[in-house]
Amino acid sequence: MTGTVRALIAALIVVIVAGAGALFIGYRTSLARGNSLAVTMAAAGASDASQNASPSQLADVAMQQLERSYYKPVDPQLPVKSEEHAITAFLATKHINGVTFPPERADGDLNHDGDLAGNVMAYAVSTFGPKLGAAGTQDLTDAALRGILDSVQDPYTVYMSPRELQGLNEHLEGGNFGGIGVYIYQLKDGEVVVQPIEGMPAARAGVQPGEVIDTVSGLTVKGMTLDHVETLIRGEAGSLVRLTTHMYQKKTEKSYAITRAVIHVPTVRAKMEDGFEYIRLSDFGSTSADEVKKALLDGKAHGARGYILDLRDNGGGYLNAAVDISSFFIPQGTIVSTIDREGNKDVQEAKGDAIGGLQPLVVLVNKYTASSSEITSGALQDYHVATLIGTKTFGKGVVQSIYPMLDAGALKITTARYVTPLGRDIQHKGIVPDIIVDQNVDPGLIDTPSDKQLAAAKAHLRSSQR
Repeated sequence: MTGTVRALIAALIVVIVAGAGALFIGYRTSLARGNSLAVTMAAAGASDASQNASPSQLADVAMQQLERSYYKPVDPQLPVKSEEHAITAFLATKHINGVTFPPERADGDLNHDGDLAGNVMAYAVSTFGPKLGAAGTQDLTDAALRGILDSVQDPYTVYMSPRELQGLNEHLEGGNFGGIGVYIYQLKDGEVVVQPIEGMPAARAGVQPGEVIDTVSGLTVKGMTLDHVETLIRGEAGSLVRLTTHMYQKKTEKSYAITRAVIHVPTVRAKMEDGFEYIRLSDFGSTSADEVKKALLDGKAHGARGYILDLRDNGGGYLNAAVDISSFFIPQGTIVSTIDREGNKDVQEAKGDAIGGLQPLVVLVNKYTASSSEITSGALQDYHVATLIGTKTFGKGVVQSIYPMLDAGALKITTARYVTPLGRDIQHKGIVPDIIVDQNVDPGLIDTPSDKQLAAAKAHLRSSQR
């Protein structure tokens, strides 16, 4: 187990700030969260009265936005049928069966189809809401919105609840929340293990990598979800949290009283090793480009004979961070292009701030290298400025836009695909590295003596200098 371990679940994300919303490319997200997304996103019909939208208004907006924005043509009847199916399935869990809806048909007219989706929602709420208790209307609304977005059978086109959107926002900013500075992840047996971040409150208090949390503020965490444990650990900066732990597979109990602080989770861990600057980038967050630049300049200042950019298990972050980081190595030209369903191309160019002398360069990749990591890997490979080592990447070549909703949730809709500088479409294909080195996908192997891929990177750098 190393300080690079970061628990990963759900959808790796890439974001680009663009007029109608934030564009995403990815498939799972990190548990190392912050608390706010510093991008401006134009709401799909949103106003300041964000908490006052009716369920029918939300369904109306979701239907229209899907038809308007999805990167392939949408059969307008499918979202309506999917909305009805999702509502029916939810009601069945409450033992309400035999549900039917008034027969109406969508025809591709945005206003008409939006009204129809709103009518389905209004009918469900008025007919069944009173039978479902205080949370019934919210549950019906959530089911309906998820049904509308699920209709295109695209795993990246989804409705995000306010809590899910908040988690995404926090991930992208990488910190600035009240906590103690630990990564947490859950073992198959349900035990929750901590990985303290160097220099932060937990590490200063003496918490060791691999300690298993038993209680947080007196509450036993066994059986809790990671989200619940995370919520207990977090709190207002300056407040106290008490933990009891034991080392994994050892029963000696340890107790800590840790004062919470404002936490920023770094995305880069860098070191000089064997004369090479090793940079492990965990995601593409708001500070990642600055962190990578500092590591590169530190390597130059200390006479690095080569550079290793480790993008294994990195599923993304801001797309503009990918462009910025790629631009440190690529002086000019296209970094990535996105293409919408009308064929319109948006080209992202190198920033013109390349750092000279960063050769030779190796980029480490694996099957969980995705989205913005693939953008950077693909650009560096296309321009022949880096040698990719590892295994084939994930293959996520479509782009999602985020449209905030009136309920403080959001629609995430696939709106475009992207290609590398040489026009490679990597969707479902991934990027094949220049040198294939197989290795189990195990975070515990990364940057250890058993890391065959890292050893191959160092060997390649040494051979390139002979």
